[in-house]
Amino acid sequence: MSADKQSSPPDSPWGRVTEDGTVFVRTTDGERSVGQYPEGSPEEALKFFTDRYDALAFEVHLLEQRIGAGKLSPEEATSTVKALREQVVEANAVGDLTALAARLDATAPLIAIQRDARRAEKAQRSAESRAEKDKIVAEAEKLAEGNDWRNGANRLRDLLDQWKALPRLDRSTDDTLWRRFSSARTTYTRRRKAHFAEEHERRDGARVIKERLATEAEALATSTEWGPTAGRYRDLMREWKAAGPAPRDVDDQLWQRFRGAQDTFFGNRDAANAELDKEFAVNAEVKEALLVEAEALLPVTDLEAAKRAFRDIADKWDAAGKVPRDRMKDLEGRIRKVEQAIRSVEDDQWRKSDPEKSARADDMVSKLEAGIADAQAKLDKAQASGDARRIKDLEADLANKQAFLDMARRASAEFGG
Repeated sequence: MSADKQSSPPDSPWGRVTEDGTVFVRTTDGERSVGQYPEGSPEEALKFFTDRYDALAFEVHLLEQRIGAGKLSPEEATSTVKALREQVVEANAVGDLTALAARLDATAPLIAIQRDARRAEKAQRSAESRAEKDKIVAEAEKLAEGNDWRNGANRLRDLLDQWKALPRLDRSTDDTLWRRFSSARTTYTRRRKAHFAEEHERRDGARVIKERLATEAEALATSTEWGPTAGRYRDLMREWKAAGPAPRDVDDQLWQRFRGAQDTFFGNRDAANAELDKEFAVNAEVKEALLVEAEALLPVTDLEAAKRAFRDIADKWDAAGKVPRDRMKDLEGRIRKVEQAIRSVEDDQWRKSDPEKSARADDMVSKLEAGIADAQAKLDKAQASGDARRIKDLEADLANKQAFLDMARRASAEFGG
């Protein structure tokens, strides 16, 4: 060993080097050896171990920053602090190891605060997750009771994705809600399958019915019994609508067959009617001329002459035959208007000449005249006696009877009385 090492070994507040190169660190518990550095000078030996301390101090500084920034979970921070503190306490380094350990201990309150914050945040997330899962379960159960077969399955898949994205709750609560959700999905799926199975069965039944209806419609397509066949087609259409939809791959084909047969029949009927309309056009011209004669009878001045002339016109009208369908309503309406006008005049004359009504009117006049005479006699008697109240009542009664008599005389005059 050199003379320098023997004469002046270096010293510091936190450690020292002995003549044989042994390095000690000073702590609150006293000194302890941290190692030897025989191949170098005492200064180099002390620096070697103080550099170790500086490296540990840098690790502590980095850990303090990470904890302060919240980059570690409370659990990770606690375990890291514990491991690093053990390294510091047992470190073969020279420096204020006690202060370094105290700095690590000083992180405990901050970690505790972060742990409480994490717990509160977790509780908040849990509460929000519970609320969302409750909503998901409620909607799933509502879908399970409904009949939205088109959109329900897609919506349940969306709800499942939402469920998976939410944080888990405590095991008991999460399992209970999941069982409800899963049960709702199962119920919906089972009911949906049953619905489509029934619908498939109904569609197969509708296919059989529509095949029969299409076959019958095709058999009627060439019929020339226009009235009965048109009625039968209406019946077939009602049966077609009542049958409901057949499977999609055949429903349109069957409809094309059915509608094609209908179109063929009604096209043939329209063509036949068009030919008839051409033949009936001449009849319409005849009836137009007859209408000129008939409408010339109005207004009626001689009832009997008008009736005779109209009977002759009516015979010619019937003999003229059918007219085109688009002219029928107009022509029939005009001839009926003339007929009703003549009948109205006839009815009016009959009412005026009705013997029974005339006799009743005359009888009413006679009775009212007798009643007036009697009322007048009573009034004269009351006036003679000076009974003012009696006079007033009798005058009112007499006035009423006189009014009725006037009406009865007018009615009797209408009947020729």
